[in-house]
Amino acid sequence: MATITIKVDQEVAQLYQEADINKQEKLKNLIKLFLKPELAEKSLSQVMKEIADQAEKRGLTPEILEEILNEEE
Repeated sequence: MATITIKVDQEVAQLYQEADINKQEKLKNLIKLFLKPELAEKSLSQVMKEIADQAEKRGLTPEILEEILNEEE
């Protein structure tokens, strides 16, 4: 695994440093997804729509997603 540096404002840096390991991992996964070659040329809204469409096809409802997101808090 490699380490990279991303410039963010002080508030974001502090929030990340204070976040629990689960939230930090979720952010790392989101960045990894966003930078994949097949997604890199698309806008964030296009990527989010595609992810939502795929999740819906697999049976993920907004209610289930909310439950999953709240379980690790």
